[in-house]
Amino acid sequence: MPPSPWSHTRSASIADDIDFEIKGDDLQFVEIELDPGESAVAEAGAFVWKDASVQMTTVFGDGSADQGGGFMGKLLGAGKRLITGESLFTTVFTHTGSGKARVAFASPTPGSILPLNLGQLGGTLICQKDSFLAAARGVSIGLHFQRRVMTGLFGGEGFIMQRLEGDGWVFVQMGGALVERELAPGEELHIDTGCLAAYTPGVDFDLVMAGGVKSVLFGGEGLFFARLRGPGKVWIQSLPFARLAGRMLQAANHQGGNQGEGSILGGLGRMIDGN
Repeated sequence: MPPSPWSHTRSASIADDIDFEIKGDDLQFVEIELDPGESAVAEAGAFVWKDASVQMTTVFGDGSADQGGGFMGKLLGAGKRLITGESLFTTVFTHTGSGKARVAFASPTPGSILPLNLGQLGGTLICQKDSFLAAARGVSIGLHFQRRVMTGLFGGEGFIMQRLEGDGWVFVQMGGALVERELAPGEELHIDTGCLAAYTPGVDFDLVMAGGVKSVLFGGEGLFFARLRGPGKVWIQSLPFARLAGRMLQAANHQGGNQGEGSILGGLGRMIDGN
């Protein structure tokens, strides 16, 4: 593959490693290169193309190698995926020939594909629902529950987020452009609740008030900001899909204008700000 800032070269010391390259700018896809016997797992509907020697198999659940417990274990794993907005099934792509073979997957929405090595992040990543796109086989998709009631109600993602676990590469889809921030112990970052894409488990996720009454009513930013406190890494997306869908709905209804997503005034807010 040609050199790329997002590309990764196989390390002989990591048995389950895969090679990949992210291609494109705003409408990206990931091209994964497999050695004989290697597999990649993808969300249903993400497939773009593959070489003929790559065999495709649909499995119940997340396709992880440690999904034991027989049928009930697989049923539980599939149920977790369903709760986090994913399909009951995943597709496993295995290179059954010789030499190198490639398979490609694309995000269904405009934005960025983020490649992360879970082994370098302590084995766990917490991210927004519907973010999983593809991974090296062995990565499991589970649930992360928000323990704070206020965070679950107003945190943008509800009480349940995705929890990706394993030691291999995983590819998650985010909206718009991406920013990575590494927070020192005790360092705080305030983010729009919809723009929080992912974070490592060491980061404390809570809410803070967006401001006074005037800011809440007329600022268009909602009641709360997401407050992330280190240590750990945080990934921020510039265009949550819900925001994009809201703009498209406004355009479809011929309302136009630029109403803040979090404003509680609705139509009155559009009148006040001239929309």
